[in-house]
Amino acid sequence: MKNIIIWTSALIIGAVLGWLGIEWLNSLLGFIATVYTRLFQFVAVPTIALAIITTLSSLGGQKETGRIFLHTITFTLLTTLAAASVGLVLYLLINPENLPAEVVAAGQNDVPENLGELSYYDHILSVIPNNVVEPFAQGNVLSILIISAAVGLALAFIKKSENVQVLIKGIFGLQELLYTLIRALIWTLPLGIVAFAGQLSAQVSTGVAVGSLGQYVAVILGGNLIQFFIVLPLFLLARGLNPLKVLKAMSPAVLMALFTKSSAATLPVTMQSAEERQKVRPEVARFVLPICTTINMNGCAAFILVTSLYVMQNGGTTLDWPTMILWLFIAVVSAIGNAGVPMGCYFLTLSLMAGIGAPIGIMGIILPIFTIIDMVETAENVWSDSCVCAIVNKRT
Repeated sequence: MKNIIIWTSALIIGAVLGWLGIEWLNSLLGFIATVYTRLFQFVAVPTIALAIITTLSSLGGQKETGRIFLHTITFTLLTTLAAASVGLVLYLLINPENLPAEVVAAGQNDVPENLGELSYYDHILSVIPNNVVEPFAQGNVLSILIISAAVGLALAFIKKSENVQVLIKGIFGLQELLYTLIRALIWTLPLGIVAFAGQLSAQVSTGVAVGSLGQYVAVILGGNLIQFFIVLPLFLLARGLNPLKVLKAMSPAVLMALFTKSSAATLPVTMQSAEERQKVRPEVARFVLPICTTINMNGCAAFILVTSLYVMQNGGTTLDWPTMILWLFIAVVSAIGNAGVPMGCYFLTLSLMAGIGAPIGIMGIILPIFTIIDMVETAENVWSDSCVCAIVNKRT
């Protein structure tokens, strides 16, 4: 309760400071927010690598590892499919109108350069590492996951010579050091919350989207809220877990995700909250959460599906049931392959739409409001990660 009061107070103070509109103060808050984001990104990459390596090196040869992995994949697919399905149902109910042709054409100028030339194959290839250094230097979460899993399994099955034992002890020692740094960062998190809240308060526009674009935004945000407050709690209730208790325990991670817009950068807070507040077993949290951060993208799946349908509809594509069901599964698979970084699903959707020749000018129109969408989606992603972790901990 003490931490909740502190975080809420920091949120209110930050929002008020940002609302004041003082230029030097906004610059300071933006600087502090950037520092915190960079620090959490700094610890996120080794957190993923060391968590996977140490867990698999300890559990790789045990049957429990297979059960944990199977449950993780199962509930990841179920929650992601549910999120996309909620988005599809809302899209059909709200039925957004088409944008005027001149508006779509004008939006072309705001589409980020060169992204339209990328294909989904490029995203897949970017996951396959061709050297050890590049994935860690670029923060390529999927590549890091692949490398770490390979190393962890190798350490699990290799003959335990004296050199290997020393190596394993060294890796575990590095992990203990990393968690000490993470705890120190989290202790200072209220200052970061003030900065994040102030930055957001200063950036939020007072304008309200109307017409076709407003209907689109209603579908996106409405779907995220339904998934967050109804669908995911139902998953928890079905497994005998209290959603309010889980959300209370994981609130630091959800709040952090809301502001950083990166589930990967939030991972250190997510793992610390799961282990110390939710009391999830370390071997489960350190195995499940890095995987979920990489592939469990509820908000991204909904965004890809709804945005793709909206863009195709404006391009004259007939949205019959076979087309919508096909794109439902494309959205789920694409979201699983998406990186947990800011604007990751925006870039991926843009590539998919460019690949089929859809009017990507609409992506330029969406871009100014994507900041708010990205915040809500990332918070939903981390909440979903937390739910899957809690469920897997309960079942294994």
